[in-house]
Amino acid sequence: MRKTLIIGILGLLGILGLTSCSNSTPYVYHGMPKEYLLAWEEIYGYAYDSIPNAVVALDLYSKGLELDADHRMRGTGYNLYISDIFVPESHGQDTLRLVPGKYHSERTGLPFTFLPGKDWDGQPTGMYVLYVEDGKLQSIQVLDSGYIVVKDTTSVMKDLEFTLYYKNAYGSRATYKPHFQGYLHPWEKR
Repeated sequence: MRKTLIIGILGLLGILGLTSCSNSTPYVYHGMPKEYLLAWEEIYGYAYDSIPNAVVALDLYSKGLELDADHRMRGTGYNLYISDIFVPESHGQDTLRLVPGKYHSERTGLPFTFLPGKDWDGQPTGMYVLYVEDGKLQSIQVLDSGYIVVKDTTSVMKDLEFTLYYKNAYGSRATYKPHFQGYLHPWEKR
């Protein structure tokens, strides 16, 4: 009995010693950017039969990351992607582009809303940030909720302020507040 107890304790100490040597620190991002420099507004039109609002998506790129002529990522940096943004009618006319206002994440499909991010078995949907090095995906951060404030700065320029939320690598809630100011390149996806 005593011999079994000693062997059990030594085994437990051995396991504890091995696990203390392993790297248990979660992946920490290199610091998601506060500014995005290039943005595409993907225009889907009336993509859902059951939702009467036009749909767009935002595809933003940080310094060092860009799209080539075939729309493939090149370089090193971050890509913020937000799909299924439901665009309201503007001034009594139908529009297929983002209009000024505050958009909230929710699953209703109502005007001025967008779908929250979700991880479907390792596949991000809704909204997320990709970290890319030399054109290769290194990490994905799903963003689960938040809001976007869209302002017109001129007839063709936009100012986008984001407040987005996610669970960080340590499991606690974190806030991400990036910004974009400039021209939203239209990209017809219909």
